[in-house]
Amino acid sequence: MVTHDIAVIPGDGIGKEVVPVSLDLLNVLADIHGGITFQFTEYPWGCDYHLAHGQMMPKNGMEQLKQHEQIFLGAVGDQNLVPDHISLWGLLIKIRRECEQVINLRPVKYLEGVSSPLANPNDFDFMVVRENSEGEYSEIGGTMHSGPDEVAVQNAIFTRKAVERTIRYACALAEERNQKVTSATKSNGIVYSMPFWDKILAEVGEDYPKVEKQSQHIDALSAFLVTKPSSFDVIVGSNLFGDILTDIGAAIMGSIGIAPAANINLDGKYPSMFEPVHGSAPDIAGKGIANPIGQLWSAKMMLDHIDYPELASLLFDAMANTIASGIKTPDLGGKHSTEEVVDEIHKRLLANA
Repeated sequence: MVTHDIAVIPGDGIGKEVVPVSLDLLNVLADIHGGITFQFTEYPWGCDYHLAHGQMMPKNGMEQLKQHEQIFLGAVGDQNLVPDHISLWGLLIKIRRECEQVINLRPVKYLEGVSSPLANPNDFDFMVVRENSEGEYSEIGGTMHSGPDEVAVQNAIFTRKAVERTIRYACALAEERNQKVTSATKSNGIVYSMPFWDKILAEVGEDYPKVEKQSQHIDALSAFLVTKPSSFDVIVGSNLFGDILTDIGAAIMGSIGIAPAANINLDGKYPSMFEPVHGSAPDIAGKGIANPIGQLWSAKMMLDHIDYPELASLLFDAMANTIASGIKTPDLGGKHSTEEVVDEIHKRLLANA
């Protein structure tokens, strides 16, 4: 019997509702497999913790997390309690940086039963690989002066090491899929970092001769995600560009409530982290109508990461078929509760095991 040691941070808002039901289904999947168990260690960190202790996690929080195999995160933030920049940098980004989770991976896929705002979605199915450690989100810069002479400087940092490993990850992923990589750039306007990014794409691309590689400027690429999303396979971009493109991806799927993400540590030195991207949704917290799909899809990504693709597929199919059957939460146009959606997924897991 193999035991997987998972740190669990339900966090804020609906995270406290969708994380527990996701853990229940992960245990169901472990029983179906028969040869694995999950050991979940829950950490009550988030905005409520900050109100009580003045920080989003204890001083030794990272030491505790680094002892686990993976991290399963619910939601971070409630601006009614703690300013967003404090909650984000005090927990989510802190974990990403200190656990060296250098790749952010987000799937974008049309799901039957979810109303996409696109007139002709054409069954799009692509992955976005986002550089997750530097770029436009570096902490280098500052402000000076005040009044009409006030100046703010924010430096975007691009290292060969980070750019190369991100592009290489994208190319390797494309080899497993449909062998096409689209790189987000803006070399006609950002004259140093983006030509640097393009140069590394060309160099790394030589190691993947079967993969078709193209660069598209971020403004045009954003438009193409709306007009012809089915033409993409793997998209790779910097921290900012990847962030923007994945929000567009969630929008064309029909709801940010179903969008998952994986923050990948490439060498296994520290845990990777799996999370939905819907935020804590404090406006519906406690009402029993939170959409569990984003959290469950992130659990699917965790199962893939720890090398249980059959269980991952079983979970995804149960989720997708539940939605296609019309059993879905109000954000997707349905009338069912979180519990009803999860119960149906549970039934389908057992029926198809």
